[in-house]
Amino acid sequence: MMSTVTVYSDYVCPFCLLAEQVLSDAIGDRDISISWRAFELRPEPVPTLRPEDPYLPAIWSRSVYPLADRLGVPIRLPSISPQPRTAKAFELLVMAQDKGLDHPYSMRVLRAFFQEDRDIGDPEILIALAAEAGLNAGEARQVLESGAYAERHREALRHAREDMAITSVPTIVVGDRVFRGTPPLDALRLAIDRLRDAAGNEDRSRPVERPTR
Repeated sequence: MMSTVTVYSDYVCPFCLLAEQVLSDAIGDRDISISWRAFELRPEPVPTLRPEDPYLPAIWSRSVYPLADRLGVPIRLPSISPQPRTAKAFELLVMAQDKGLDHPYSMRVLRAFFQEDRDIGDPEILIALAAEAGLNAGEARQVLESGAYAERHREALRHAREDMAITSVPTIVVGDRVFRGTPPLDALRLAIDRLRDAAGNEDRSRPVERPTR
């Protein structure tokens, strides 16, 4: 049975892109999947941030760029102002989850925003990114135009806030361990070791099904 690590994220948070690098390093070649879940930091009607205001450049200079340098991840403060809302991107995440493509889709959106300075609030850009991640562009367009997954996205936000008590991103859930922010590699690797061992013990405890005659 494949084990899963869950990442609660917002696609406008640079630490979500950086945390994925730490997570991938911790997983290595082990058979563990990464599942992405939505958490909007500034849902409608909360104003989104503007890169020309003092706050974002200060955070990036103090925290984002030094961490990115240590991890070897190319990243830059996007110029889109104000920053895009991510509800539409997360509606497509629901579609990607249904097709088992939430990891490639999420990484494509994060890289588009933080490495290519693309507006991930633009439906046309989102459709193109979804197609690059393996989703059908026509289906993605239909999903956005119809709002077919809007209710499931709202329920995902409720689940994150109320059931999981998520207050910040990234939040990484590894078995019964919850890491808020970008976790230290050693601590994350240890938690993944325990997750894998627990899955192995569960598999061994299951009764062997013998063929019927």
